[in-house]
Amino acid sequence: MVKRNLNDLQYFVTVAREGSFTRAASLLGVTQSALSQAISGLETRLDIRLLTRTTRSVSPTAAGERLLNAIGHRFDEIHAELDELTEMRDKPAGTVRITCGEHVLRTTLLPKLTPLLLEFPEIKVEFDINYGFRDIVADRFDAGVRLGDTIDKDMIAVALGPQLRMAAAASPAYFAKNPKPKNPRNLVKHNCINMRMQTAGGIYVWDFERRSQKLNVRVDGQLIFNTSPSMVDAAVASLGIAFLPEEEFAPHLENGRLVRVLEDWCAPFPGYYLYYPSRKQPSHAFSLVLDALRWTAPSITKKR
Repeated sequence: MVKRNLNDLQYFVTVAREGSFTRAASLLGVTQSALSQAISGLETRLDIRLLTRTTRSVSPTAAGERLLNAIGHRFDEIHAELDELTEMRDKPAGTVRITCGEHVLRTTLLPKLTPLLLEFPEIKVEFDINYGFRDIVADRFDAGVRLGDTIDKDMIAVALGPQLRMAAAASPAYFAKNPKPKNPRNLVKHNCINMRMQTAGGIYVWDFERRSQKLNVRVDGQLIFNTSPSMVDAAVASLGIAFLPEEEFAPHLENGRLVRVLEDWCAPFPGYYLYYPSRKQPSHAFSLVLDALRWTAPSITKKR
């Protein structure tokens, strides 16, 4: 029986998944030259091409796709088992990968996880800043963070905070030159700061609700962004009206750099949730991260 070099197979799986020799070499801790030689040697031994290489990308051939589907998950299982063995030591350890937006990372995730990371230095957390709808299973994330009404039904979802409300806001200087909108329909006459959705590629439609009356407004303006911090900066710079969860405007609303409008048209909606596959068996490290992030609603004391 011919012995196979499992390192070469692991190298192939990593390159095929990353679509890049550069990223794969960085993850594996080897040089690009050594990685390329290992893949070429594997293809020579199998007498079939596994990867299609261009100057800009790397992708598996039909044979490579078949091999990846056959063995990729087995390496995942090996790594998961090794992680489990690692966690049998006295202290929890391992890496937890989370995809999320920049704002919730800065205001919620990192502050809540700081005490945990200081207490358990062998727990590592990798954050992927992304505003699109990542497939956390296919992309091998342990969890993701989204607004509660956008999470797939087959996921376990854990609340990270209370309900949120949207806010439409612009600077006092902007409203000094433009009348404040009385209702959402007036927004079509304003210079609005838009967001392009990363997943679908379309422009976000501003939705409002008041006393069960719902309005969807397609606004226009000079600026389009795909991240919210830039939208806040543009609103502060008097470049138009922005529409985001109110917490993203909070410091600027408090100090008067931004003025809120149409507040009675902004109904509460489910806030941020951490979600993960229902079939996933949480590791010890992930369970500790989950407990640290979980939001507990404040108890209401009844007046006597």
